[in-house]
Amino acid sequence: MNKRVIMVHGWGGSPESDFLPWAKEELEKRGYEVLIPSMPDTDYPKIEIWVPYLKEVIGEIQESDILIGHSIGCQTILRYLENLKDDQKADKVILVAPWVKLFNLQQEDITIANPWEQAIINWEKIKKRANLFLAIFSDNDPDVPLEENKKVFRENLGAKIFIEHSKGHFNKMPQERPNILELFKDG
Repeated sequence: MNKRVIMVHGWGGSPESDFLPWAKEELEKRGYEVLIPSMPDTDYPKIEIWVPYLKEVIGEIQESDILIGHSIGCQTILRYLENLKDDQKADKVILVAPWVKLFNLQQEDITIANPWEQAIINWEKIKKRANLFLAIFSDNDPDVPLEENKKVFRENLGAKIFIEHSKGHFNKMPQERPNILELFKDG
């Protein structure tokens, strides 16, 4: 049975947006089964809708599963992991442009982001739900304050941090494509 990779797109995204189609194709060439759900109401993502939807898509989590999130997809994965039972976990979690705080938001975006930024995250519980956490940031992301978010993920999850140069929010292809394939050398 092939290892599963579940990728969660960002706010306003889809399975066909950003780096996801490219990553899916490359990972399938390496023998992975890749799922990219089309998250509901993508322009107005809500925790109480996205997290249960992801749970439904994943079904029974396997300890060999690899989860990849982009932007708010990272938040969705973290909150999904937080709700797993004590005996459930994934192998690896790769967070691309993850955040707990954003900046440069318009008023409508603040209304959408606030619940995600303000809802308490049980980091200790999440940390136990995967064998490895990796976080990829860009040094010029217009939305994600690098130092603040890097510190949060390193300190709270023990995430291995990767900083890429001039990749923005990883949503312009191909120039902002994250180097995630380097994290799959075992496959």
